[in-house]
Amino acid sequence: MGFLSRKNKTAPAPTVEEQHPIVEELREMEDAVPEKSQPAGPVADQGGSEPALGFSPGENAPAAEPEGRKTDAAAASDPPSPAPPAGEAAVEDPPPSEPERFMPKDLLAPSRHSGSQESAEVEVEAPAKHAEVIAFANQKGGVAKTTTTLNLAVAFAESGHRVLCVDLDPQGNLTMSQGIDPDKVEKSLYDVLVNDMPIGEIIQHREIDIAVSSIDLAGAEIAMSTKIGRERSLEKALKEVSGEYDFVCIDTPPSLGLLTINALTAASKVIVPVQCEYLSMRGLVQLQNTLRMIQENLNPDVRIEGILPTMLDTRTVHAKEAIEILEENFGDLVFQSRIRKAIKFAEAPVKGASVLKYDPEGNAAGYYRDLAKEVLAHESA
Repeated sequence: MGFLSRKNKTAPAPTVEEQHPIVEELREMEDAVPEKSQPAGPVADQGGSEPALGFSPGENAPAAEPEGRKTDAAAASDPPSPAPPAGEAAVEDPPPSEPERFMPKDLLAPSRHSGSQESAEVEVEAPAKHAEVIAFANQKGGVAKTTTTLNLAVAFAESGHRVLCVDLDPQGNLTMSQGIDPDKVEKSLYDVLVNDMPIGEIIQHREIDIAVSSIDLAGAEIAMSTKIGRERSLEKALKEVSGEYDFVCIDTPPSLGLLTINALTAASKVIVPVQCEYLSMRGLVQLQNTLRMIQENLNPDVRIEGILPTMLDTRTVHAKEAIEILEENFGDLVFQSRIRKAIKFAEAPVKGASVLKYDPEGNAAGYYRDLAKEVLAHESA
């Protein structure tokens, strides 16, 4: 019986060889690793045995391995995965997503996108309006610079413009002309130019807004001597409030020092009050030389808006000759408006007011209203 049982155990061996041809072995190998052998695409329902063999009919089929080796390989390999349903056999599962990771382009794209939107909005919006900065300069004193600065500024305000006056003269005459005592102000342009204080902190509101002065301003040139960019201190300060005004009128001291250079660097236009006398006219030559130096080194856009004859007494021959000399040498630069002598110009500062407020219907007020119309006509042209 033992012999018979051993014979029964070995008898199926020939049967195994008949039931396992080479094609069946290859199919079993492909079933064991279907993801590596099958290309992407719906191939589960294709007919025929050749497409599932992993080689084309023209190629030589790989040789069959011995049965023992097949058994060892099958034992060492992982169990075959179940075949996927039709239409999904070749579709591989996507790799797991990592939402917490960002590519560099994902981090940079929002900034570029927002920047493009901002640039588009800037192109659509109207350009920001900046104040027209006018400096009143002449190195000779007593030519009505302060009077012209204040009254022309008030005439601009009467026309509906927003105006700021800047008192850059250490004497503080413009500040006093608006009823403010320069000796009692706590903060002045000295703090703005030397200590970089915002100019808005020293502006006081009277007939017009005024950036006040004090006697401390006399030491500003020495205090600013070691400051980098000292010539542009006023220009930088005015940028903070430039959008709030239509005109900024700067009263300068009777010299061509650092304070006047600051005014000419910040200004786009210069009005030169000239007393109708010979000595006052000599200062024009020196002012022109200084202005040329400013144009070459600091502010190429500044130019003379006009030369204004002031304190004119038409009864004297000397005054008439002075006007003729101005017009002969400077032509159209000489304003058609004339500021004639009037006692109201001396009385108005005592009341802390402009002549347009002190005597609004008088001739003195009319002179500066005419000048304002002429300057505004130049602006529109």
